Amino acid sequence: MPCDKSCPIEHTVNLIGQKWKVLILRNLFNNGTQRFVELNKGINGISQKMLTQQLRQLEADGIIYRKVYPEIPPKVEYTLTELGQSLSPILEQMNIWGKEHLKLINLNDQRNN
Repeated sequence: MPCDKSCPIEHTVNLIGQKWKVLILRNLFNNGTQRFVELNKGINGISQKMLTQQLRQLEADGIIYRKVYPEIPPKVEYTLTELGQSLSPILEQMNIWGKEHLKLINLNDQRNN
C-alpha cells in the first residue's frame, strides 16, 4: 500500500513513530501529568537532550501541553492534550499486540529448550 503526503498512516507515523515519542506518550497515559524528571526516570535509556527534543516536537504538534509555573526554581509539567488523548486506542492496540507477541516468543523459546 504505497503512500504519499496525504497518507494517514504515514502522517501518524511521522508524528508519533519514533521510539521515544511512543514511550513518552505511554508514560503520560499511564501516569497522567508528569514533570521532566519523572518522564526521564520512567524511560530507560533516553538522554535529557533527546527527551527535551521529543517533548518540544510533541508540543509543537499539539499532542502534549507544557505548563510552566511562575516560581523559583522553575516548575514545568507535561500533559496530554485532547489530540494526544485521542491516541489512546492506538497505544492500547500496540499494548495488546505486544503482549500477544511476547507470549508467542516465550512459547517458542520454551519449545526450543
